[in-house]
Amino acid sequence: MKKLLLGNAALARGLYEAGCALASSYPGTPSTEVTEEAVKFNEIYCEWAPNEKVALETAFGACLAGKRAFCAMKHVGLNVAADPLFTISYTGVNAGLVINVADDPGMHSSQNEQDSRHYARAAKIPMLEPSDSQEALDFAKAAFDISEKFDTPVLIKMCTRVSHSQSVAELCDRTEPPARPYQKDPHKYVMAPANAKIRHPFVEERTLKLAEFAETSPLNKVEMGGKSLGIICDSTCYQYAKEVFGDQVSILKLGMVWPFPQKMIKDFASKVERLVVLEELDPFIEDYVKSLGIKVEGKSLFPMTDEFSQSLVASEFGKEAPASCKKIEGLPVRPPVMCAGCPHRGLFYTLARLKCTVLGDIGCYTLGAMPPLGAIDAVECMGASVSSIHGFNKATGGASADKTVAVIGDSTFMHSGMTGLANIAYNQSDSTVIILDNSITGMTGHQQNPTTGYNIKGDPAGKINLEALVRSMGINRVRVVDPYDLKQTEAAVKEELAAKEPSVIISRRPCALLKYVKPKAPLQVNDAKCVGCKACMKIGCPAISFKGGKAFVDQTQCVGCGVCKQLCAKNAFEAAQ
Repeated sequence: MKKLLLGNAALARGLYEAGCALASSYPGTPSTEVTEEAVKFNEIYCEWAPNEKVALETAFGACLAGKRAFCAMKHVGLNVAADPLFTISYTGVNAGLVINVADDPGMHSSQNEQDSRHYARAAKIPMLEPSDSQEALDFAKAAFDISEKFDTPVLIKMCTRVSHSQSVAELCDRTEPPARPYQKDPHKYVMAPANAKIRHPFVEERTLKLAEFAETSPLNKVEMGGKSLGIICDSTCYQYAKEVFGDQVSILKLGMVWPFPQKMIKDFASKVERLVVLEELDPFIEDYVKSLGIKVEGKSLFPMTDEFSQSLVASEFGKEAPASCKKIEGLPVRPPVMCAGCPHRGLFYTLARLKCTVLGDIGCYTLGAMPPLGAIDAVECMGASVSSIHGFNKATGGASADKTVAVIGDSTFMHSGMTGLANIAYNQSDSTVIILDNSITGMTGHQQNPTTGYNIKGDPAGKINLEALVRSMGINRVRVVDPYDLKQTEAAVKEELAAKEPSVIISRRPCALLKYVKPKAPLQVNDAKCVGCKACMKIGCPAISFKGGKAFVDQTQCVGCGVCKQLCAKNAFEAAQ
């Protein structure tokens, strides 16, 4: 049966067909839907882990027990999982272990544009890279076979355009291999130095065997066309090349991007007059081809930043882009903004009003940096806000403690904020940490986390009490505020900033988009009372605009949170009739 599938859904289908038994992941765009689709198959146990490191270690435990296992993450999540990744490369696997990493060229939803192919080479494990939904499904199955044949974890690299585009895939039945018996083998699995020294030569020999496998694997394929130009490409770049050139040029498509098929590359290069590597981000393939002494072009033609397109590829080769691929001009911009009724808005308005230095984190609340709020000073990675405020305040000798806060979401705090807070409690800086508890993992589309009390299927699960947790970590000053109440929020922030010890404020209000959150009646503006002072515009609510010198509320967006009402000295905001 054939079906139109999202790339991520196709990958999940591949896990099912391959007999995968467990999937543990942390949500991160553009990888999130893989696990959300996998959970629809009852044969696969699925879960959201607190972070990517835990997810990979959980998946390794399952493969060690003899069941095929999987975990997924976005590219920056692989940084978090790198610690176990590099060591699991040495131990190898029992049953198959597949790791999906999704890159984000163009940074549609990411803080950097790193190229995950480097991890495959650095960790010395194979990486497969599908270019459409059919390959995503097929490569998932191939990855498990490679994992078990070569005793290695396998990376499958997706990217935004493959993950979030749809194409036809042919579905097959599930084939579930028998569980592999676990056998105690400390020389293989206990990575003490003496054992690790023995395993390292195995890893190097495995890489040579994988490179030999790559020479004849159907994962890599040559499509000979015109010989005046040969293109070596991977992932979406294969699609762009085919759409621009069709069969006019010759193409070497690499579905296995590490290790490389050296003989295949040399043979392909010898058959074409001009050789070009077409790849997004770093010259990963190009540098390898050059190391073989082959004349090749790549980054001299194409940029090392942003995602490519058919139009870009066509223009660099002096061709006209297909009409269906041309960019539509004159479209209105859509700047990122917190939703109407977002519980984070009132808090950030308060922090901006108090002129606080705010060390931010990764989540919906990162939008607090955008105008008109402009409340966040720095954002690096998950959990960094809590660690950074400690260093910031220690560096100033505490002089900054009465005007500096860290903000972090509930899910992000569970991901990697706890260790930073432990450092604050242990080494005692007068730091104020605000946990923005919106009762969900919001930015990636409402996934559960350890503080919500529900698992990936929405069934009741263990629930971590944030107040009890932070107190048990040594924080004595803990208080909860409702960010819709501006006076209460401002009073709490002022008091905790003035305290001469570590403190935590939990800003608690469920995300306005959660299905169980029932909006209040929308507001409207009484034109007779509105004086056009624009005080209400300072919160940046998308439901509020200005028309004819007066504030106006879009009642299709307004959820009646009442934050704007608290800013209006003339009481111009009223419940809609």
